[in-house]
Amino acid sequence: MFTIEHDFDATVITLVDEGSPHLEEDVTIQAFEECVTLEQYDAQKDEVAKITLSMAQVRELAAALDLPEGVYRLKQRG
Repeated sequence: MFTIEHDFDATVITLVDEGSPHLEEDVTIQAFEECVTLEQYDAQKDEVAKITLSMAQVRELAAALDLPEGVYRLKQRG
């Protein structure tokens, strides 16, 4: 299950892990104009882990999801 909310400066997506015996904490993805952040609560450390991706990294991640194993470089547009 997931939710999508549109805030004034970001789109917020929350991924809820459901349906298996070993559930992971929710993942919150915030898409801003200049970057995307991913956050997940770490119960062992009792803190939220945060990862920030540039928009170039997001494009590369999206491309990587559909490619076989290997090393790639995306061509610049324009």
